[in-house]
Amino acid sequence: MMFARIASAAALALAAILVQTVPTAAEGDVERAADKFSQNEVVQAASNFFGTTTEAVAKAVQRVFADQGLPDAYITGEEGSGAVVVGLRYGQGWLIRKHAPPERVYWQGPSVGFDLGGNASKAFVLIYNLGPSDRLFQKFPGVEGSYYFIAGIGVNYLRANNITLAPMRTGVGLRAGVNAGYLTFTRDATINPF
Repeated sequence: MMFARIASAAALALAAILVQTVPTAAEGDVERAADKFSQNEVVQAASNFFGTTTEAVAKAVQRVFADQGLPDAYITGEEGSGAVVVGLRYGQGWLIRKHAPPERVYWQGPSVGFDLGGNASKAFVLIYNLGPSDRLFQKFPGVEGSYYFIAGIGVNYLRANNITLAPMRTGVGLRAGVNAGYLTFTRDATINPF
């Protein structure tokens, strides 16, 4: 009888400790949501970065949020690209995450298709399902002809290993056509687009 009381008391004490230290599913969701950017945060950051009105950026951001939800991170940067059937794109910027210092990133990639022209643009890239930042440094295939334009901002999606990138671009130049290619994100600048 004494042993049963001691075992029961020990089980209750252990249960009390576990209840205090193990987060519930709802708490885990709140913690994960705290690491994501809200639509208002993204609209303000993109408006400041592009130097455009909040209303114009809000339309593009609203479309991406409707498709993808809250992003884990975003990149702000500049890029240049050009093509005569075969194209190249190079960019550099900063990976922005909540609760972490900005990290320098570079991207480059080839494309091929019915494409002609060149452009320089600012790029604001929303990132979904990133997890650890190291997962960004890989190839992301995409089809540039899948662009849609909202308030002068071009948007398309790139996907690899359950990570989705939604680059939003605005800039100067003349480039028309449809192409397929990929972007490779790296920690260091390189001229090799492959």
